[in-house]
Order: sequence, then structure tokens, then C-alpha cells
Amino acid sequence: MFKFKSLCAVCAAAGMWLVATVSQGAAPDSNIVYDAEFIQLRAQHADEWALEDAALRQKLAEMQKKHGTRPNIIHIMWDDHSLGEVGIRQMNKVLGYDTPRINQMADEGISFTRMYTEPSCTPTRTAALTGRIAARAGMHKVGFPPDGMGLHADEVTIAEVLSKVGYDTAFIGKAHQGDIEQSYMTNQGFDFANFSMYNQFPLMMWHEFMGPSGAVQGLFESQYDKKYAIDGEFRPLGYVNQLEGRKGESPRVFAGTSIGDYKKLLRTHQKMAVDYVVAAAGKDKPFYLAYWPHVYDAVRKPEELTTSASTWFAQSVVELDRDIGEIMDTLQASGLAENTLVIAMADNGPMHELAPMGPHETLVRGGKGDYLEGGIRVPAFAWWPGVIDEDQVVGDIISVHDLFTTFISLAGGLDQIPTDRVIDGVDQTALLLNGDGHSRRDYLHIYTGDILAASIKQQFKRTWIGDKPGLMGDSFTDLYKDPREEHLKMAPYLWAWAAFDHMREDHLAMIRQYPNRKQTHGVPYKGIQNLPAAARALAARVPTSYQQ
Repeated sequence: MFKFKSLCAVCAAAGMWLVATVSQGAAPDSNIVYDAEFIQLRAQHADEWALEDAALRQKLAEMQKKHGTRPNIIHIMWDDHSLGEVGIRQMNKVLGYDTPRINQMADEGISFTRMYTEPSCTPTRTAALTGRIAARAGMHKVGFPPDGMGLHADEVTIAEVLSKVGYDTAFIGKAHQGDIEQSYMTNQGFDFANFSMYNQFPLMMWHEFMGPSGAVQGLFESQYDKKYAIDGEFRPLGYVNQLEGRKGESPRVFAGTSIGDYKKLLRTHQKMAVDYVVAAAGKDKPFYLAYWPHVYDAVRKPEELTTSASTWFAQSVVELDRDIGEIMDTLQASGLAENTLVIAMADNGPMHELAPMGPHETLVRGGKGDYLEGGIRVPAFAWWPGVIDEDQVVGDIISVHDLFTTFISLAGGLDQIPTDRVIDGVDQTALLLNGDGHSRRDYLHIYTGDILAASIKQQFKRTWIGDKPGLMGDSFTDLYKDPREEHLKMAPYLWAWAAFDHMREDHLAMIRQYPNRKQTHGVPYKGIQNLPAAARALAARVPTSYQQ
């Protein structure tokens, strides 16, 4: 009975929204299936949000008339940063390196203090591409070669939707959406894509000369068990990673996997991104660029280290900062800046295993893979000269999932979002254009893998993992009072026990109605034009069940 009543409450809320919007005309997103919590929020604020949205649509229409096209969108996303590692001058001094261009982006636009992602790179990138919690898409696992898994062809990506409404779409950098053919970015809607199937860790660390430092262990023949190793095909030697191609075409292997290849790739990608912007200036078509650079280079000569921190990580961040500044300068010089939204952010928290020479905790506790704030609360910035007001520090909750819906809203394509699945991303155009206090989200469900690990509502957070049957344990916190989640309590938050239970049940009821996709498996590297024989042999070693 409880479950029935809970789901009925969600349905009633959806009905209230539809009734409230009749007088304003049908909302462009009226047919999108949102998660339960947003359905209830939208019902509470139906009239207010309908009026605000109408004003925003009018403003965007005026901008389109002025510039001749819908806005261009650049989404820059990199790996493994804790909140505070970039964009804050005081933290620059604490950490021993400077990020003047990202600081400038914050000064000239929005610095988000509660941008949430998923806890690791593959899920976050799935969320950005599809607007869905990665577990819904079966993409909750981080893949390494040869994985035999990837993003299903039936998932609808931001590139596919934006293409329908007239955008040119490009992907440059780290996709990490799998090594099966349907997951290639060339098969997921991008007009052009230079993309990795995995992350950059193999390119950074899987080199025999890194063995003595302990960065890679057991992979190369010099590290084998000298007496008892029998299986000579156990290790993933011969993998490929970076591919390039155009929509609907078979991609080709773009780069090798040596450290020299990787260093060259880092600079090639930056040049590609800049050249893409320059070329776009001569066209009358809006564009979407997902520039998700690999960034990190752990192999450095002493003379390369120019920061006070004197680490490869700090040097990589300084170079990232310079590269973001170059893109901003290119937009200004080409006359595109006032019609281009730039979002720059990390994809999840720091990888603890690489600290202290690599990324590390700063303001919040936790790291990559954690449901703690340090795993999912990241530095993020929005820059749009003349449109986004300068020098804003925004305290609202926003999530990486929201970028999917927000970008599509700015492009005028909300009616192209699929309506046969749950979309977790909500339209945050009001937050971008009207500023602090205008978010459409005050909640978040946090997954580690396919497990619901915690939920956030306003400043309160409840951890589900480890909860005791019957009476829950110390699983609540107030993130204002306890931002590092070091003092979880039970008694002061007994009032929130049932409210969080209902929030979780409504979420799970939507999953029962729209079940999560199972992981999608297949044979790696199919359809690649110039696949080396070693990679072909490696692909053949995935489980037989993947090959059906």
C-alpha cells in the first residue's frame, strides 16, 4: 500500500504540473519522463517556473535574432579534481601552483560550489552524454582493455539530439565509453570525433620504464614471476585506445600507446579544439564541442617543473589552465564569445592512489569512487560574456546530468529528448541566466556502481550503505555544519528518516517502471579500419559469452 500511494503521489504531482502549464501553453519538456523528486518539485513551483521559462525563451529568441543562430556550446571536462584545486586564488597559494585563466573564468562568470558528478570517469561521461544516471544506461563500470563493454546504441546522446536541431557536433579527447563498435563516438551522434575508448591511465603509466617506480607492476615480461607464470596471454599488451572518424564511418586508430605518442596526443588535442573553434567562426551553423582532454602527463624532466609544488600533477594543471585560456582567447578573437557558453569542470574527485604527487583532497573529504562529497563535488565554472553576469559564486545544487537537458534547452530541442526512459538531467537555464537561487534541483541520488549509496536533499545527506535494519545508524549529516562528513548523526535528524525513505522509494519505483539497462557486451575493436594484429588477438580473448 505504501508503494502504491507513493507512486500515486508522483503521478498526481505530474498532473498538477500539466494543469498549471495549460494557461502558459504546453511546456517544451512536458513529455519528458523525469525522476520522481523533480516531478514533485515542478508541481510545487509550476506557475513560478512557467513564467520564468517564458521570459527565458523570449531572451534566448532575442539573442538568436541578434547573432543569427542558437548559442554555441563548449563543454570542457577533465579528470580527478577536488573542489578548490583550481579557480580559487587562496587555494592556488595553499597548493603551490597558479590557475590564472580558470580564476579569470570564475571572475567573469559563475563558480559553482555544488556541482555534482558521478563518482568515477565512465559513469560521469555517460551522464553528460545521456542526461541519465549511468546505472540506468548500464554504464556503471570503469573499463580497461580489453573490456568488451560499452554504451548501448539505443542510448540517446547530446550529440544525436543537437544534430537534429541543426548543430555541428564534435568530440575531442577522453570518451571512456567502451571498446565495442556501438559505443564509438562516431556511432553516438558526433559529426567528428577523436576519442579514447578507455581512460588515459594506460597511456600514462603502462610503460616498462615505469616499473621500478612502482607505477605499474606485473604487466611486462621483466616483472613476470620468474618460475611459475604459465599463461603468456593474461596481460592486455597490444591494446589500442585513441580513434578518429566521422559520423557513420569506420574509425581508424589515431595514435600509438608509447609515452611519446601520448605526449604528442595531448598537444594535438588542444590544437584540434582551437582549430575547430576558428573554423566554426566562418560558418552560419551553431556548434557543440565536447572537449574532454586527457591532461595528465606524469613523465617529466626536472626543467619542466615550473610550479612551487614541483609535481607532475601541478604542472599538468598549469598546462590545462593555459589551454582553457587559449580557447577563451580564441572565442574572443573570432567574435564568437558572446554567443558561446563554456562550461569547464572536473569529472569526479581525486584519485587517492596518486596522492600526494597527484590530485588530492582539499575542502571536502573523499575521492574517486566515493559517495562522499570529495568523490562527486567538483570544481566547475560557466563563462558566457555579456550573458552570464560576472563574479558569481553559486550555492545551488547542479549536476552533470543537468548539462544534457540544459544544453538541449538552449538549442531549442527539448521536444527532441526521448520520452520512453527516465531523464535525470533538469533544465538549468534559469540558473545560468538568472543566477544564484534559481536552480531547479535540491536533491541528488548517488550511485557507486549500480548501488544507491547515498541521497542528498538540500543541505542534508543520508548514507544508505551500511544502514541498519529497523533503526538506522548514524547516517545523516548537514553539509553546512559538516562539509567533510566526519560527524554523521542519527538523533538530530529523526525528523528526516521517513522523508528520505519516501524519496528513495519514489526513485526506486521509477526504476521498476523504467528498468535499468543491463551492461552491453560485445567483441572489442570491431569496425576499426587499421586495427593492428596484436589488438585483434587481444580482442579475441574476451569471454565467449560476450561474443554471442
